[in-house]
Amino acid sequence: MAFEVFIEPGRAEKNYWKDLWRYRELFYILSWRDVKVRYKQTVIGVVWSVLRPLLTMIIFTFIFGQVAKFEIPGVNYALAVFAGLLPWQFFSTGLSEASNSLVGNERLISKVYFPRMIIPASSIITSLVDFFISLVLMFGLLIWYNTAPSVNLFFLPLFIIMAFLASFGTGLWLTSLNVKFRDFKHVVPFIVQIGLYISPVAFTSVKASSIIPEKFRLLYYLNPMAGVIDGFRWCFFGDKMPIYWNGMFLSLGVVIIFLLIGIRTFRKMEKSFADLI
Repeated sequence: MAFEVFIEPGRAEKNYWKDLWRYRELFYILSWRDVKVRYKQTVIGVVWSVLRPLLTMIIFTFIFGQVAKFEIPGVNYALAVFAGLLPWQFFSTGLSEASNSLVGNERLISKVYFPRMIIPASSIITSLVDFFISLVLMFGLLIWYNTAPSVNLFFLPLFIIMAFLASFGTGLWLTSLNVKFRDFKHVVPFIVQIGLYISPVAFTSVKASSIIPEKFRLLYYLNPMAGVIDGFRWCFFGDKMPIYWNGMFLSLGVVIIFLLIGIRTFRKMEKSFADLI
């Protein structure tokens, strides 16, 4: 029996999002591979997922809580810091992994067709595994400090999704640029390092004790992680750590804008990845 193959202009473009679903098994394989590779040949393995945020919390608590005398009234300072570190480390790790994901899979990209967006998405899912391990530690700390979580905890998945979209959108944009301009692999660690200190991890941007002046508060929420971090603390501590809703919606808007820019840039450059890489 003879078969005829028809090549229709733009067909791949129309079916791209369907292809993401068709290649879901590859997505699972790449995600599982990244999880295994991350802690391969390490002595303590996944314990690093606990040690990194825990040690960071101890350092921040000592420097900002004991030395700089930062306070968050009504909430244990160490708990507040760790609640802020949860989304930040998920975002920063996902961003770092996603921004280098295409370059790290150059052999796969140059040999076979599949929607390239699967690669940065799978790398962020790997960071999500670390996040859930750290989340378990957060509940352990709540028990240790005899603190009951707020009923707002039911809204936590919404802010996890928001953190994922912030990491995914920015990661798509940076990984696209990194394929063409390899200098970006040096820029990303700098962005992550600076972002940690300008995000409200060691302080709060809402309460009276905030170091952010009220007249600049809305402008501060142009940092998308400001809204995410405030949302996480609100979920755990309720009215003790209220949300500045105008700032929250501004942060959400920035996340959506970065996501759209990231997708547009990625799709625009995707056809040339195999040649550039």
